[in-house]
Amino acid sequence: MREPSSVDTEVIIVGAGPTGLMLAAELGLAGVRPLILEKYPQPRTTQKAQGLGGQILRLLHYRGLLERIEAAVTAPEPPQRYPFGGVHVDLIGMVDPPLRGLPLPQTRLEELLAERVDELGADIRRGHEVVGVSQDDTSVTAEVSGPDGPYRITARYLVGCDGGRSPIREMAGIAFTGTTYPEVNRLCQVTVPDSVTRLDNGDIEVPGIGRISTGFTRTERGAFGFGSPTPDMLMFSTTEDESTDIADDEPMTPAEFQDSVRRVLGTEIPLGETLRLARFTFKDRHAETYRAGRILVAGDAAHLLPATGSGLNTGLLDAVNLAWKLAADVHGWAPAGLVDSYHEERHYAGDRALRQTRAQVALRRGLDPAADALREVVQELLGDEQSARRVAGFIAGTDVRYDLPNPNRHPSTGTFAPDLALRTGDGATTVADLLHTARPVLLDLADRPELREVAREWADRIDIHTATTDDRPADALLIRPDAHIAWAATVGEPADSAVAGLRAALSGWFGAPDRIPVLAADQGSEGR
Repeated sequence: MREPSSVDTEVIIVGAGPTGLMLAAELGLAGVRPLILEKYPQPRTTQKAQGLGGQILRLLHYRGLLERIEAAVTAPEPPQRYPFGGVHVDLIGMVDPPLRGLPLPQTRLEELLAERVDELGADIRRGHEVVGVSQDDTSVTAEVSGPDGPYRITARYLVGCDGGRSPIREMAGIAFTGTTYPEVNRLCQVTVPDSVTRLDNGDIEVPGIGRISTGFTRTERGAFGFGSPTPDMLMFSTTEDESTDIADDEPMTPAEFQDSVRRVLGTEIPLGETLRLARFTFKDRHAETYRAGRILVAGDAAHLLPATGSGLNTGLLDAVNLAWKLAADVHGWAPAGLVDSYHEERHYAGDRALRQTRAQVALRRGLDPAADALREVVQELLGDEQSARRVAGFIAGTDVRYDLPNPNRHPSTGTFAPDLALRTGDGATTVADLLHTARPVLLDLADRPELREVAREWADRIDIHTATTDDRPADALLIRPDAHIAWAATVGEPADSAVAGLRAALSGWFGAPDRIPVLAADQGSEGR
């Protein structure tokens, strides 16, 4: 082993799954070239998540990546009807629904993110397993077992994106408390067999069984679920209470699924060509802290959610929140506490995600008449658009509002920036277009030169744009790289108050100014 005499790289990412790759891509945009260490020699082919949805789709749009993702989707986008603990949130026909899902297998998502990481110049080393870590006040060292033998590498930070059984989290001594539910869920996606008759309302008629309705059928032995994502595809599922610890990565066979159906329903169901088989358990775990010195955790290494549809979204958003903060520290301008704010903000978001997924556990696991009544009442309430929107936003993570300094109590502070249609001197644009480079933005919506003058002191690290928009939500918005609003000037806010608020926000999020203010006579028209 060689002894490191200095930092070899700025950031080590352990794990080349979606969260690790997203973190690497975001760091690349921020001018940091991370090293990714992945223990598996080849990308895994295990069928895990089969869709991508929630707030991360909006963020990918803000990075200019959503079109690339959408182009890779080969299956028709399913109807906007989402499971929620044994009931459904129906958004079909809504204008601007708060939740959207794309049928994109995780393996394909990882391919797309790896392509993006490669474009931005990150180094992915596959077959390199981190077997030990140590740290001091200025760096962290990873002991690595690679194809050519052991070696040691040192970085400013190391981020564990290595899954729910994260060795990095354990090495860092981060507690991971919670519950493992004694149940096993099995999924089987198949083509429609000739013996099955599809009915106009989406139900199916099965010889020897009769009608199977969309949704869930509960018996004393578990639950059987049925849905039809596309006209030529059927999705079946079973849920059984089992105390055996089954590895989610172990392949499942059609015979295993049929055995589970037989136990739950007392009969088998005809299956067409198998398109997907998956088995998973539900764990409810949350890291006590997302940071232990120079070691951080993100994605499943930080939280395991006991329901489908939220874990991938939450983990990718962890990466987006963390990347620009690490980059700021690497570049030397991070204010005190910036990296710590990753834990504060994303642990809160993780708590929100756990709350709605735990609620799903309570809804789905009850088998007595009281539980049936609860599901019926919740389903009835979800028939109201306002309730459906509220719960869908909860699932999507669009309800997250960070508790940020807010001296003028502007309602936008801490929220995800809306994709406003903008008019500038150079033509039409949008907020999403301005955030493609992942740089902070001061968006002047009311031609406030005194605010632009203040912002120019930070011109090395933020972009300044002047524009107009219909029904402007504020006179100006200071938008962080993760698309959350750090500060907003109320419409008509006095200059002294607005200048003081903006200066405090710029210093609080982006450190000390780089240079003295320019004279008013020298002001340009950035972004006009």
